[in-house]
Amino acid sequence: MGKQETELIFIPFPITGHLLVTIELAKLLLSHDDPRRIHTITILHWGLPFLPRSNNDAFLQSLVKTESRIRLVALPELQNPPPMELFIKASEAYIVEFVKKMVPSVRDAVATVLSSSRDGSDSVKVAGIVLDFFCVPLIDVCNEFHLPSYIFLTCSAGFLGMMKYLPERHRKIKSGFDRSSGEEKNPVPGFVCSVPNRVLPPGLFKSESYEGWVEMTERFHEAKGILVNSFTALEPNAFDYFDRLPENDYPPVYPVGPIFCSNDRPDLDSSERDRITTWLDEQPESSVAFLCFGSLKKLDVSQIQEIAQALEIVGCRFLWSIRTDPKEYPSPNGILPDGFLNRVSGIGLVCGWAPQVEILAHKAIGGFVSHCGWNSILEGLRFGVPIITWPMYAEQQLNAFTIVKELGLALEMRLDYVSANGEIVKADEIARALRSLMDGEDVSRWKLKEIAEAAKEAVIDDGSSFVAVKRFIDCL
Repeated sequence: MGKQETELIFIPFPITGHLLVTIELAKLLLSHDDPRRIHTITILHWGLPFLPRSNNDAFLQSLVKTESRIRLVALPELQNPPPMELFIKASEAYIVEFVKKMVPSVRDAVATVLSSSRDGSDSVKVAGIVLDFFCVPLIDVCNEFHLPSYIFLTCSAGFLGMMKYLPERHRKIKSGFDRSSGEEKNPVPGFVCSVPNRVLPPGLFKSESYEGWVEMTERFHEAKGILVNSFTALEPNAFDYFDRLPENDYPPVYPVGPIFCSNDRPDLDSSERDRITTWLDEQPESSVAFLCFGSLKKLDVSQIQEIAQALEIVGCRFLWSIRTDPKEYPSPNGILPDGFLNRVSGIGLVCGWAPQVEILAHKAIGGFVSHCGWNSILEGLRFGVPIITWPMYAEQQLNAFTIVKELGLALEMRLDYVSANGEIVKADEIARALRSLMDGEDVSRWKLKEIAEAAKEAVIDDGSSFVAVKRFIDCL
């Protein structure tokens, strides 16, 4: 009998940041130089009521067209999704309920994959299912088919520490967190600093979302392993904490990052990319501040105008990516102050989208004003770019706290800002942070350079993340 080859099933959560990094992880596993090579990865995906399905499907196809061993399987649209009122009120609770409702479709799809593997060849075996951490309720499907489940955490190892802390705290306290006790400290595993309430994910302060978080996190220990998009040199205390846990206390943790999404809009007209890179090529080294707030967040018009005013106050070179609703504002120019583009002509460029990894790798970039999504943080650190923290939603407040207070790798503007609260950050505050950033204050450039080098070394042969990927494949 010939050598048996391994197949994996991936189930990502269908929002851009999660999809991109999941596909890159799949490519990484398929390309890993290991004698027990993974033969095929099947990705099961679905749509969400608030994200157009047709756009997503074409987008995913374009991302995997260079890797024939990745198969995409689109699941039927959910006919009875949870009410959008729940998403608006408590997004984490909505996600948990949505994923639970996907169980029948996922069960059918897994059965089909298993059947085709058996019919095709006895030499191919489905070795497990890799679940996005939001898809943890699907562990029930894994158990039904006697398949080991693995969790892919698109966030930090510090965030995983919080995931472990939540159910432990809940068993003792039985209630959510109190927003009025903002400075109350939490002994989150893997952190040297105690974590104040004010930088915890906003959902933990709402009863429905809190219950959703607890329901997800109390099942993490059922997985056979947890893959984390980070690397040991960046978060040594967190990874050391998990390494020291008894074998039966928690699943093994595999640092497999940093994983980057080198091209997050393959469908974009190349002329826009050329416009951006040509302009950057003309700027002096480390002279440009890059402002970008992720793929989901659309800033309030009033906030955009405050940022524009701050850029005029400081007078630094800048590249600013503004995401707008194309139905409301076809171009970001329509929401900028009158005459702004004329006044900053020659020193600034505004675009609706930007190839973030390419920009952060460019020698002209001297700073990054970020919403502190974990993908963005990894990308900034990989290229040694100083970051200003301006978290908006989800776990971004904890990310900001981690890179400022725990790791000393970023400049604090805000740690506890929550966009849903409606506060507008004024131009003067933004300008002060921008000046500090571009003047090189408060952030150790040599430490950033050290981390950038460590990020590069982690993924090459015999690097810490390369070895962790090998351990994961051995486990399969």
